[in-house]
Amino acid sequence: MYKNAPLTVVVASDNHYLILLAALIKSIEANLRKGQPINVYVIEDHVSADNKKKLQDSVDASITTLYWQKMAEVIPEGMQLPLDRSSYPLNIYMRLFIPYFIPETVEEVLYLDVDMIVQHDITTLFENDLGKRIVAAVLDPRIITFDNSWGGVMNYQELGLPGTTRYFNTGLLLMNTKEWRANDITTKIIKCIEDNKKFANYPDQYGLNVVLANNWLELSPLWNHFSTIDPTEPPHLIHFVERKPIYQSYQFNQDFKKIFYQYLQQTAWKNFRPIGESSRYWKKIKNILEKLRKMV
Repeated sequence: MYKNAPLTVVVASDNHYLILLAALIKSIEANLRKGQPINVYVIEDHVSADNKKKLQDSVDASITTLYWQKMAEVIPEGMQLPLDRSSYPLNIYMRLFIPYFIPETVEEVLYLDVDMIVQHDITTLFENDLGKRIVAAVLDPRIITFDNSWGGVMNYQELGLPGTTRYFNTGLLLMNTKEWRANDITTKIIKCIEDNKKFANYPDQYGLNVVLANNWLELSPLWNHFSTIDPTEPPHLIHFVERKPIYQSYQFNQDFKKIFYQYLQQTAWKNFRPIGESSRYWKKIKNILEKLRKMV
């Protein structure tokens, strides 16, 4: 079905994390079946011209075509970002607007967080039949169900949802863009987050899980394996939750870190060395300050 037709992948990144995206794209390219091109749409959050050039120089132009989209340009007129009080950057919400800026002829899109490394052919993800379901995703291994005491949907009873409702991680989403638009999913998610801010520890995940409860296809856990968990078999995709491998403080699976740097060595960031905690904390502070400015 997808032979020789480009697959569409969407990511969102700021300047600080573009280095992660470079390694991610190299890992996708390395594991794609021969002759399969991809279109990668990068929703950029103040990415410098120098880093854009470095990323372009890093990709294999015979496989990957990059498209740059500014954050402000992907938000449809009349829609506004929910302003939560977490330290997560505003670009976490960009996945909600993908069905509105991607060409309508593209009915399936793969969204990926940039803190990932792919170890398997992503073409196989597009072979899943979503039917009328809005997304395909992977169960969050730390939370699992809505009634999780620290990270689930704390007010699931008030929302009329069973505590046993399964909870997915939003780092990987295979999106049915046609059904998403037809069901006005973005508007529903933004309203859900705004109405339930005090319960939304992971804001985008909260909204997506509540609105799409029981209307998603569950993928193999191999497609979103957390770096904090040692694997029982080689994962299809490594997700660097919590500390990222670009920091000196990364202390999780060291084999995963080695894999990340093997791919990074194939990019324009090949001489990069892990950085200290001050850079990580300063990034979080800037995320909070940006939200506070928008609240004024």
